[in-house]
Amino acid sequence: MAVSNIVCEWLRALGLAQYAESFLDNGYDDLEICKQVGDPDLDAIGVENPSHRHKLLKSIRSLREKGAASVYFMLNDPNSLSGSMEILCETPPSNDLEMVLGEQLETDGVRLTAHPYSTPKTVRDSSSGMESR
Repeated sequence: MAVSNIVCEWLRALGLAQYAESFLDNGYDDLEICKQVGDPDLDAIGVENPSHRHKLLKSIRSLREKGAASVYFMLNDPNSLSGSMEILCETPPSNDLEMVLGEQLETDGVRLTAHPYSTPKTVRDSSSGMESR
């Protein structure tokens, strides 16, 4: 595999890394583009194994329904990559999403309540010289 990108990582996580170069050669180098893959595309890519096709189509359906961010969650969670190769890009239930995002932001050292992600409570209006709250 000459290049490593999110599509390559997604395929590796699915246990289908052998198709990465073919995906890239056929122009599927972005998860948004991969959402469009169907049976004829899998033929062109060279995915002949029925179980591989099923796994890819199921994961692509999940990409369409849950968005490409689901792959980032999967790749950033070391526990999701251990064990079964039946990883299909599942996102956490929506009621847990805020908690997962908060934990990931904390791990990454991102504080949404600090500059540059938030505006101070007191902002000086430059045109009037007045403070607003």
